[in-house]
Amino acid sequence: MDQRFSKESRLLNKADFQRVFDNAPFRASHPNLLILATPSSHEQPRLGLVIGKKNTKKAVARNRIKRLIRESFRCNKQHLPAIDLVCISRKGLEELDNPAMFRLLEQQWKRLIKKASKLSTKTIHK
Repeated sequence: MDQRFSKESRLLNKADFQRVFDNAPFRASHPNLLILATPSSHEQPRLGLVIGKKNTKKAVARNRIKRLIRESFRCNKQHLPAIDLVCISRKGLEELDNPAMFRLLEQQWKRLIKKASKLSTKTIHK
């Protein structure tokens, strides 16, 4: 499987983001990070990032957060179902070091996989 973070792996326009914000049946929440997800018509998961200045003041910290989330997503996307994800940073995320942030993201991916598999088994059994 392709391990790159290609254009097909990203949410690219406002309509894609808005669809996730309006209809997000899956949520993985943490005090420092919120991940919203919705089933996608694409064959692979896609990622969008919202890392605001309000919660992360310095551009260096915002860029580090984005880089780490993209890398974690890239490493885990083969386990994720075909969903569109939006990661939203919250206060305190920049204070986590890289290993702690990777652990947090691993936990959130596992939670999303579990929630998505529950929903898919419910729709199959109906």
